[in-house]
Amino acid sequence: MEFSQEDFDRLLLFEHARKTAESNYAQNPLDADNLTKWGGALLELSQFQNIADSKNMINDAISKLEEALLVDPVKHEALWCLGNAQTSQAFLTPDIDEAKVFFDKARDYFEKAADENPSNELYQKSLENTDKATDLHMEIHKHGLVQQTLGGGPSASSNEKTSKKKKKSSDLKYDIFGWIILAVGIVAWVGMAKSHVPPPAPR
Repeated sequence: MEFSQEDFDRLLLFEHARKTAESNYAQNPLDADNLTKWGGALLELSQFQNIADSKNMINDAISKLEEALLVDPVKHEALWCLGNAQTSQAFLTPDIDEAKVFFDKARDYFEKAADENPSNELYQKSLENTDKATDLHMEIHKHGLVQQTLGGGPSASSNEKTSKKKKKSSDLKYDIFGWIILAVGIVAWVGMAKSHVPPPAPR
């Protein structure tokens, strides 16, 4: 898989976030914010892997996010990231019935996140997108685009047509996960910004 400079920069950013969270965890394993950041970083990094490694990394992310919810059961950022993790698993699962199980779990997590923070438009949008996800999944897998993108499709030849098809499939993979990337980044940024906001002036 070829990376653009922007992809490479993102890869470095999230790898740094993962290592920082891992280090912080050793000092305080009950920090729900840190666990959420760790899970989010793993979710982002999973997009740069092949199917098997991506699924393993998503499972690691789910584990960290569930651990965050054990510490803080109403942590909406962790609930929302879990919804994204379930959505990612669904798109990597070719069988539509298995994928629907992941989509249903994603919907539950997005609903819980939206219930905890009703004013968050991103959570509402994620919930809306889940309703369209099954159709998108069927369309993608009907054309075998995920398998081609991640190495499970027809063997590659050196002709130009195959090269163009791989590039198109690769672009599609990034499109599928694009909203997840943006959203996790926004949540992480907002979370960091909130932790550095001075208290409001007394009235």
